[in-house]
Amino acid sequence: MAELVFLKDVQREENTVLTVGTFDGVHAGHRAIVDTVVEKANERNARSVLVTFDPHPRNIINPGDDGIKLLTTLQERCEILEELGIDRMIVIPFDRDFSLLTSDEFIRDIIHKKIGVSEFVIGYDHHFGRNREGTIETIEKLGQELGFDSYVVSKREVGTQTVSSTAIRNAISEKGNVEQAAEFLQRPYRLNGTVVHGDKRGKEIGFPTANIKPEHVNKIIPREGVYAVKLRTNGDWFDGMMNIGTRPTFDGRDQTLEVNLFDFDREIYGKEVQIRFYSRIRDEKKFDGKEELIEQLKQDQNQAKQILSRD
Repeated sequence: MAELVFLKDVQREENTVLTVGTFDGVHAGHRAIVDTVVEKANERNARSVLVTFDPHPRNIINPGDDGIKLLTTLQERCEILEELGIDRMIVIPFDRDFSLLTSDEFIRDIIHKKIGVSEFVIGYDHHFGRNREGTIETIEKLGQELGFDSYVVSKREVGTQTVSSTAIRNAISEKGNVEQAAEFLQRPYRLNGTVVHGDKRGKEIGFPTANIKPEHVNKIIPREGVYAVKLRTNGDWFDGMMNIGTRPTFDGRDQTLEVNLFDFDREIYGKEVQIRFYSRIRDEKKFDGKEELIEQLKQDQNQAKQILSRD
């Protein structure tokens, strides 16, 4: 995994190509920036760094809102960045005091003095600092003064749509459209969590399930329904199907995330796992009885196997 370092533990290194932002999801638009950072770091024989924030800035600046749900936890973000070649992810704890820094103070005191920078890569529409006053021009001006280069990455579209974290959040949580999310993310949507004990109802009807507790309370959960998924445990991947919902056939009330793995006989209670979503199969529904449910689950399993065989 790319090294995850909090700001207080950072050692300054001037030969650094970096970018700054929340980068929730590390989607296709973010990828253009990340790929540029890695490319330019290789050209300079420098370290490649992504500076991000936790918690999400909007949850501090607009505390009256319900809060931003996350496409990626810090751990997931770091794992993705390693896959893309980033050396280090530096996390700045975002609080009210930090939000009051001007863009000038942020570049001078944090980026230049604390972290170190030889080239600053920035997206075409990025704003930062108090009241989002900082712009590309701010970075270019301070770069000339402080001795670092800057590079602007242009807008990235998928088809005719501009990629954004908000569009991906809506696709996942409102529609369960994990295929569109994967197109925007350039990879399947993922969820890290821990296997916890359930009520064993799946085992009773021949479809044993692992109940998943998400790693982070603010992690986006796809819309209720049945999905074709893959689960990773101890480095190995297994095909399966996941039900997200309240299990109305059994008069369930609380939402659960249950995954039935195909041809699987391991003991994984208490294990950390990752779920990747490939396709939404159907809505959750209430069945007249166990036999009707079992018949539907057989159809779901066949459909999931067909979907996953293509990946």
